[in-house]
Amino acid sequence: MILEKAVLGAGCFWHIEHYFSKLKGVISTRVGYSGGNDVTQPTYKDVCTGDTGHAEVVEITFNPKIIKYNNILENFWRIHDPCSLNKQGPDIGSQYKSVIFFHNTEQKSEAIKQKKELLENKIYKEKIVTEIIPATKFYKAEDYHQQYFKKNPHLRDHCGV
Repeated sequence: MILEKAVLGAGCFWHIEHYFSKLKGVISTRVGYSGGNDVTQPTYKDVCTGDTGHAEVVEITFNPKIIKYNNILENFWRIHDPCSLNKQGPDIGSQYKSVIFFHNTEQKSEAIKQKKELLENKIYKEKIVTEIIPATKFYKAEDYHQQYFKKNPHLRDHCGV
């Protein structure tokens, strides 16, 4: 079985990890940080300062025979506001930006295609600010962030899950 990865930023990584972990065909999810300056191992505290340039992201490992990358992206667009610059709900800061980190030309093409279709169909009233950029090093977040809502189900309403 050949698995693929998607790395997406859509605000609070707890929310997007929880959402994607429930989709059929998703094998695993990990929260972490991507897209910032070359740092040995950024911490949550480092990333929250905004100085490292990293975004909170989820790394999704999926089986493309069960769920396609385009389906992953369709869900991505639905679960957050791609028109909100560095803000999702109550979370504000550059680490909460909307971003798609592509791993190959097929992922890049699909992301650009979907963003273009959303713009052409005027799905959103405002400009889509989602960045589509090459994947950079993924830094796994601290263990207490992994599967956060499974460990703390009473907090799910915090991010609207």
